[in-house]
Amino acid sequence: MTTTERSTPAREPVPDHEQKRVALGYLQEAWAEARHDGVDGDCLAQACLFAAFAEFVTTYGEDAAAKFADGLGTRIRNGEFSLDLPRQ
Repeated sequence: MTTTERSTPAREPVPDHEQKRVALGYLQEAWAEARHDGVDGDCLAQACLFAAFAEFVTTYGEDAAAKFADGLGTRIRNGEFSLDLPRQ
């Protein structure tokens, strides 16, 4: 049987929240590896933001990406991105 003769079963679409959970897992693994290799957390954050916004611009265009970015200040101040980390 050749590759073209094999059929692969159609996969159900993965829900958006599940894709985000898996994607975050990949990013957390890459982040941990980079930190282990000595990459500064601030440098990682800036590189991640650059990559994320470049993807938004490519996917949705500059105006839509800018509109999304406009709302980030309020979301940050509202604590959406704050982690409750225990202080030592």
